Amino acid sequence: MSENKTKNLTLFALTWPIFIEILLHMLMGNADTLMLSQYSDNAVAAVGVSNQILSVVIVMFGFVAQGAAILIAQNLGAKNNQIAGKIAVMSISLNLLFSLALSAALFIWARQVLNVMDLPTELMGEAASYMQIVGGLIFVQALIMTTGAILRSYGHTKDTMMVTIGMNILNVIGNFFVIFGPFGFPVLGVIGVAYSTAISRFIGFLVLVLLLIKRSEGQLDYMSFFRYQKRHVKSLLKIGVPSAGEQLSYNSSQMVITYFIAQLGTIAITTKVYTQNIMMFIFLFSIAIGQGTQILIGHMIGARKIEDAYERAIKSLRISIIISLIMASIVYLIAKPLLGIFTDNVTILEQGAFLLLMTVALEPGRAFNLVMISSLRAAGDVKFPVYIGIIVMWGIGVTTAWFFAIYLGLGLVGIWISFIADEWIRGTLMLRRWKKRYWVDMNFIEEKEKA
Repeated sequence: MSENKTKNLTLFALTWPIFIEILLHMLMGNADTLMLSQYSDNAVAAVGVSNQILSVVIVMFGFVAQGAAILIAQNLGAKNNQIAGKIAVMSISLNLLFSLALSAALFIWARQVLNVMDLPTELMGEAASYMQIVGGLIFVQALIMTTGAILRSYGHTKDTMMVTIGMNILNVIGNFFVIFGPFGFPVLGVIGVAYSTAISRFIGFLVLVLLLIKRSEGQLDYMSFFRYQKRHVKSLLKIGVPSAGEQLSYNSSQMVITYFIAQLGTIAITTKVYTQNIMMFIFLFSIAIGQGTQILIGHMIGARKIEDAYERAIKSLRISIIISLIMASIVYLIAKPLLGIFTDNVTILEQGAFLLLMTVALEPGRAFNLVMISSLRAAGDVKFPVYIGIIVMWGIGVTTAWFFAIYLGLGLVGIWISFIADEWIRGTLMLRRWKKRYWVDMNFIEEKEKA
């Protein structure tokens, strides 16, 4: 990870491997959904609700990974390579301890957690089994997130992409055996898919560790795995906790909205799962652009290139909005054939197609959040997105979801109305915050304190 390898990073060079990596992560989830849809729609709904809960837990691991990614990028920009190496090793150790505790809790209390979601009785057995296996081994995902974030901050986005390709191949092969039972292999359904997911993640993590050791070129301080320096832990938590807090608030609010959807019945749950699986292919462009922009702005802030950082965020936002609008429109035009890949249920096809029409209005708003929040984090303005996120997600998103979907009886259409309101209001406020440049003053004050 020598200095010349972290110079001259461009948005495209960083973003296309991130895009493919995220695409493959989504394909892994879609492979589970598609292959399980050949098994039963109930299995899809069970795994969908379980994954909604697991996504909240995974976000909690993000506070270390996010903090590490931003601090490493800033220190590399400031040419403090040894400090970056210490933070990298320390972050892996911290997330291992934290994630082991959460994994144990999910394994022990899987059924109790699902009961809170008011899950239909016919889904409980498979959902609990999936939760215990994937949730009990979720600490591996925490380690993947942290190690991957470190490699990306150093500019090695192709490494994490290649590992994700390997994980996907292993996962699909595993799913094929446990769902379709070729060569006399036992058909294990949801339980088999859970094991396939967990095993492919574990192998992926081992490869990421080997790559990190290979790329480190002696800059990693392995003793930092056991010895934490207080100032580095404090800096990591100062950035990481608020960064993950915004995402945790989002996923928690989505879990509450999933609770509303569960009251609408199994068909509504399944429609939501299928539709959002397709929507992921739209906003993954914005996720990739946001992550690439975060790395670039982190390096620019470390190098004190304030004006370059400001312009980078605005340019990235324009690109993201245009791509989101084009992709959402294309997806709507072929909505029914896409949904037909998963199911032939007429109700699901009709509802899902209309929701994808509404998604044309939703996705540009989401682009604002994915790009601008990443930019604010990289610049050190991490608290504002959390405060605004909590207020808008819960005050508007969850409230309007209940009002339109349950009280007015609009069902999933009401849920999508709440999604649109939430994304656009938050996104507009994030852009306004960036243009006010409060983050410039924050970096100036922090620099004076260090001096």
